[in-house]
Amino acid sequence: MAEKYSDVPKEVGKICSELTYGTWRKQSGWSPLTVDIAEGTRFTDSSGKEYLDFSSQLMCSNLGHGNKKIRDAIYEQLTKFEYVQPGYATKIRAEVALLLKEILPRSLTKYFFGSSGTEANEAAIKTVRMFFHKERKTKIISNYNSYHGSTAGSISLTGDFRRIPVDTYYSVSGIVHSIPPYCYRCPLKLKFPECNLACADYNEYLIRNEGNIGGMIVEPVTGTNGVIVPPDGYLQRIREITKENDVLLIADEVMSGWGRTGKWFAVENWNVQPDVLTTAKGITGAYLPLSLVATSKKVSDYFEDNYFAHGHTYEAHPVSLAAAKAAIEEYKEKNLIARSSELGKELGRRLEELKEKHKSVGDVRSIGLFGAVELVKNREKKTPFNVYEEKLEGKTLTTDRVSKKAMEKGVYINNWLNHFVIAPPLVISEEELSRGLDTLDECLKISDDEVA
Repeated sequence: MAEKYSDVPKEVGKICSELTYGTWRKQSGWSPLTVDIAEGTRFTDSSGKEYLDFSSQLMCSNLGHGNKKIRDAIYEQLTKFEYVQPGYATKIRAEVALLLKEILPRSLTKYFFGSSGTEANEAAIKTVRMFFHKERKTKIISNYNSYHGSTAGSISLTGDFRRIPVDTYYSVSGIVHSIPPYCYRCPLKLKFPECNLACADYNEYLIRNEGNIGGMIVEPVTGTNGVIVPPDGYLQRIREITKENDVLLIADEVMSGWGRTGKWFAVENWNVQPDVLTTAKGITGAYLPLSLVATSKKVSDYFEDNYFAHGHTYEAHPVSLAAAKAAIEEYKEKNLIARSSELGKELGRRLEELKEKHKSVGDVRSIGLFGAVELVKNREKKTPFNVYEEKLEGKTLTTDRVSKKAMEKGVYINNWLNHFVIAPPLVISEEELSRGLDTLDECLKISDDEVA
């Protein structure tokens, strides 16, 4: 770890909690850890304690911290110019576009750059509605148990409890929620493969009965809400249904893209070609904010002769694009996509061992270096330890206690309601992967002791 670059005052955390908002939480009781420096797969707090970053922060620091190539690229762009309005062309914009053409699913041919995943999904909503403006096909299907962002449109797409506090007065109309491919907790109480993908087929029923569906958005692998890997055939069937009914398929790859699942983008695991793909996070390795909306030729051709009513001040920001170019080159040069796939086999094996060993583990799921451990207090009944109302009330959850213990042992593991998200930087070593999983193994004694 590099030397500390500054002496962080002890009151920094107090100032931050008093004068800035903590996201997705009640504000009282927020006492944030003060982070001073980060390098590789680790970050260090103001007391000098080091932590293994076992979730890539918010599943975005795919390339680890302190990458010299990305830092240098940012600085080099700043020596030329820091910003021009997005109506101008820039060399870095063209270079990134050419790189994207090489790695994105072949169906996607034109790109819009924004600043965040939320912003990208907001743009996707508008794109669908502009595209089908004449036909008035304005409705969009989104799955329950999904997360797509925090703005009015994207929170309306979201299918979890975070929509509830604002749903009655802030959400946008025309969002229809559907059944997620959550085999462990199938809403239809069916079993795969005997179910014949009923959760997918239900969308055909929705489309035909709603009558004006223009788009369907899916997380190819559900991210925040439990790394839910769809059963084989699900995404292919969704693609068939959307094509047959002239509905645009949007793949939200904000979290599942950039090598996280062992492919550049998760849809590649099932050979699915979407009409629109949204992504962010790993596009720069989280070094600077940047998002992408990529569209098919069918979509982009429409806007050749129709007004594209969308744009942002920081669209195609040249410094963020410089970080993206360097990040994409790093993924390639270090062969990190294949590495994610290979290390993912060990992750999957170890997660299965945790499931066998711990009575509080109901299910484990993984694909590439993207995994989840879901806790239950009764395996037979699949009873969760906590419900979303307790999260909204700010109560300490069982997963909070386990994660806190892991932090005490020097490992940061992201937790949400009843599960942990395992998503280390793709540059993690086998030894570090083992250490993180060993620490989780030790800390799961806390949830085991709480099993009913």
